[in-house]
Amino acid sequence: MDKKSAYRDFIERLKLLVSKHPDLITTTLSNIFTMRLIGNKTHGDLAEIAIAEFINQYMYDFRSIHVGKDLYRAKSHEEDIKIINEITKAEFPVSLKAYGDGPLQLSTDKNFRMFPRLEQEDGDVRGQEDVQIVLDDPVFADFGNINVLPLIYDEKRQRCNILVFDYDLAKQQTVRIVREDEGRGRKHPVHRFYDSAGDYVCEVRYGDATANALQRGLWTHTKNALKFFDSITNGWIDYSHNRVLVKLFSHALVSSDAGHSSALEKIKEDIALLKQRSGLND
Repeated sequence: MDKKSAYRDFIERLKLLVSKHPDLITTTLSNIFTMRLIGNKTHGDLAEIAIAEFINQYMYDFRSIHVGKDLYRAKSHEEDIKIINEITKAEFPVSLKAYGDGPLQLSTDKNFRMFPRLEQEDGDVRGQEDVQIVLDDPVFADFGNINVLPLIYDEKRQRCNILVFDYDLAKQQTVRIVREDEGRGRKHPVHRFYDSAGDYVCEVRYGDATANALQRGLWTHTKNALKFFDSITNGWIDYSHNRVLVKLFSHALVSSDAGHSSALEKIKEDIALLKQRSGLND
């Protein structure tokens, strides 16, 4: 099984688990987004270790390893966690994204190749055949090989969703690529992809060696391109802030490892109880 197929199999298994035991993912996502009470960026980093642990605790056929930030510059992929299928032994990287409901970065385009390639076109690219010629260029070879698992939140309504972008469908349905110059809130041009109905699919943003990661790469929009997403949670789920967790963190930061060990044992007991209630130990 190749990495792409292995990732798809994992997504289907995750979707099945969530459909049978929605309380487990709701608890986990509530805890993740509670971290925004500590800091606007805190939840993103903690989402990586939380989802890795969720996989290890509740998906028995899979094992997950948090790659960590220390390896960032040496990583060959944009991965945050590595997942191993314990049955097939297939390994594949996954990039976790914790974004608000709106613009979503799918790839940073580390090698700065996608935007310059589209700039070579003489005007817009129209027609499925011409679009496919562009997307078959080696520059876009990773278009469908980026395993992004986006945790999307709507803070105002306190709801969340796990939305996976369908790269294959996006590639098949794109019939027009349009270069659009700077606009509201945007200083640089973008190349936007549209389907036959004129609906937005995704976009390639400006970027070269001097641009930072938020200025370049492949982006989409969870509201505007919803038809190209698969919801792992089968739509929006409500979440609530766990203020006890914030208090636990604050106390843990000023206590010793002996206290941490004692608390960890209690937490492990609670996880075992959650498994028992969900029938995962059967």
